[in-house]
Amino acid sequence: MSGSESKQKDYEAEDPDVRLMLRVQNGDAGAFEELVCRYQNRLLGILEHLVGSRDLAEDLAQEVFLRVYRARARYLPNAKFSTWLFTIANNLASNARRSLARRREVHVEHRNTDGLAGDALAQLALAASGQMPNRQLDKVETRGVVQLAIGGLNERQRMALLLAKFEGMSYADIAKVMQLSPQAVKSLLSRARGSLRDILASYVHTGEHPNTKS
Repeated sequence: MSGSESKQKDYEAEDPDVRLMLRVQNGDAGAFEELVCRYQNRLLGILEHLVGSRDLAEDLAQEVFLRVYRARARYLPNAKFSTWLFTIANNLASNARRSLARRREVHVEHRNTDGLAGDALAQLALAASGQMPNRQLDKVETRGVVQLAIGGLNERQRMALLLAKFEGMSYADIAKVMQLSPQAVKSLLSRARGSLRDILASYVHTGEHPNTKS
């Protein structure tokens, strides 16, 4: 058995979603439905933060799953299923943002938090600020401010942060998704957290909402 075949067997043994995808490859429609159920909201939440539009995020999520299904015959488990899925999503989101920028139609909307846990957003706010706020923020306010702050990051910082915080991916897995080195991902995350810390620390002390950029 070659090294690549051995690695594929490892992913199959360790990742239940890889096993589901291999069932999809064998014509199991129920397995594909299960993958959609597992990832739909997670994918939507991240895509919406990346492209700034719920409608566009829904279109892109549908395209991601369509590409997964179309690729079933040639699928090889060379990575975790989530890594493969979010690689497709990252590429589609990048293309969509470039297209929007060319048409000068980039517009950041209020982001729905269905795909990203409110408690996780609150934890991110406190972690990024590095201190307890001088005043208590309710969950709705906290989520809104964190969403605005995330929207102020550049595209690569935003993707790395979302994958690290909400998908719990390692530097190595994020590197595969973003086609970077693990060290580059580490640097991206450090800069992203620093930016969030500055934005959020200012807000919890002054109440001034962060500005966003596309």
